[in-house]
Amino acid sequence: MARSEQNKLPSHVAIIMDGNGRWARRRGLPRFLGHQQGVKALKKAVRFASDQGIQSLTVYAFSTENWQRPKEEVSFLLDLMHKTFVEEIDELHQEGVRIVLVGDRSNLSADILQLWQNAEGLTQDNTGLTLNVAFNYGGRQELLHVAKVLAQRAAVGDLDPAQIDESMVNDLLYTKGSPDPDLIIRTGGEQRLSNFLLWQSAYSELYVTDVLWPDFNEEHFASALDDFGQRERRFGRVGKKE
Repeated sequence: MARSEQNKLPSHVAIIMDGNGRWARRRGLPRFLGHQQGVKALKKAVRFASDQGIQSLTVYAFSTENWQRPKEEVSFLLDLMHKTFVEEIDELHQEGVRIVLVGDRSNLSADILQLWQNAEGLTQDNTGLTLNVAFNYGGRQELLHVAKVLAQRAAVGDLDPAQIDESMVNDLLYTKGSPDPDLIIRTGGEQRLSNFLLWQSAYSELYVTDVLWPDFNEEHFASALDDFGQRERRFGRVGKKE
């Protein structure tokens, strides 16, 4: 689907990639095959976003709550992540994609942390699409992290609480350096944020599709961009429709 030239293009798109398990279940397949197909959909989405000129793409890959899933599934997801990075990192690097881990690094195992650090180090100077991968991420946990850091600074006298502003909070978020998402896409039909980018999504446009993530393709992505292009963003100001 070709996008209309007059449509506005979001600078930053975030995606809640939902539906891998349901995709597999509807086909009588094990859940892990849904996750494998989900990786294929992610590859398409990254390349499409890059081709469209989108500056930042943030994907919800693994939440802090996902550790509570069955051990076998968690182990498979971690192995799949490692395998995907090994197979795809060089090509992403050649295409100018910059990879950033968005999430809590403090409790990651040494091997997982090293994997992310290698990917970030390799791609840090790339100037194409910034791919923020939300891994071990939770919006409430992120805000708790910010609150604790600010409280500690205030407790030792390095910060006057009256000076705390949005800029200080932004500088302590896991997404530091990325603009707030203009558009959040959720696949799978559920109409909630699921603890994703709670601070950053204050004025994001939301687009929900019933398409399950493994089936989400370039045409579906283009439809979301076209829908965004037709919206009037007012950020609390009086607009034409009021």
